Amino acid sequence: WEFNGSFYQPSFFLMMGIPGLEALHPWISIPFCALYLTALLGNCVILFIIRKTQSLHEPMYYFLSMLAVTDLGLALCTLPTTLGLFWFNVRRIGFDACLTQMYFIHILSFIESSVLLAMAFDRFIAISHPLRHPSILTKTTVLKIGLAIVLRGMVSLLPIPFLLKRLTYCGKTELSHSFCFHPDIMNLACADIKVNVFYGMIILLSTVGMDFIFIVLSYILIIRTVVSLTTKEECLKALNTCVSHICAVLVFFIPMVGLSMIHRFGKNVPPLVNTLVAYTYLIIPPALNPVIYSIKSTHIREALLRALRWKRG
Repeated sequence: WEFNGSFYQPSFFLMMGIPGLEALHPWISIPFCALYLTALLGNCVILFIIRKTQSLHEPMYYFLSMLAVTDLGLALCTLPTTLGLFWFNVRRIGFDACLTQMYFIHILSFIESSVLLAMAFDRFIAISHPLRHPSILTKTTVLKIGLAIVLRGMVSLLPIPFLLKRLTYCGKTELSHSFCFHPDIMNLACADIKVNVFYGMIILLSTVGMDFIFIVLSYILIIRTVVSLTTKEECLKALNTCVSHICAVLVFFIPMVGLSMIHRFGKNVPPLVNTLVAYTYLIIPPALNPVIYSIKSTHIREALLRALRWKRG
């Protein structure tokens, strides 16, 4: 412990695996390894295909590249501590290292939310104004959107580590997960955390909350446009371009909202449920997104098959 008058700060935190199943951690690590491997290889393949295929140099696939980079970042943020705990029972993480991991996990989560919103906007423009789509979403515009997304995440979350460092911690150092999460660290403090709670909720609602609302509004407008199409085939073709994105939105937002609610209001929720929701939130989307887009996107699938045939040849 670091001591300075009445101010206490732990030098490290203790991470937690899956409660009640500690003896099975080496076996449990097998599906986790499979998910991490899928996330790393899948997103790298998506990035490689988009870069090498000239026909995929369009706004939709630029945003998909941003999503893949974000998913890679999320997987790499939690992989060392999660597998380190499961394989070698390494539970300690330094206080500053924990805050750093927490900061990047939250930044990448906010970036993913914003990228999903940008993809919804892209689908709305492509379906509602197909002729104006290339002139509205130029390469420069996409780049500016990407920079704005990153800056919004970095700036809005910058105060969080400092708000945690000012708190006094006493006694408990055990986290609920094998990674660092803002509400989890905050709840270990024995000081007044009202500022942390208020700021966290405001930032969550004004970023991820607003992103989700605008995504829903985009799809309401998309459905209105699709309904006005003359033939059933045109309707199905237009909606089919949105299926992958809708799956990615659901896979990301449902566990994220669930985890936030559990940490803030679910004091009586069993620890195992809390743990499973947390892992679902941080590991499943990076692993599933490349699979979803590879299966549902005809252009990605065809480019992947061409690349495989070229390798064999």
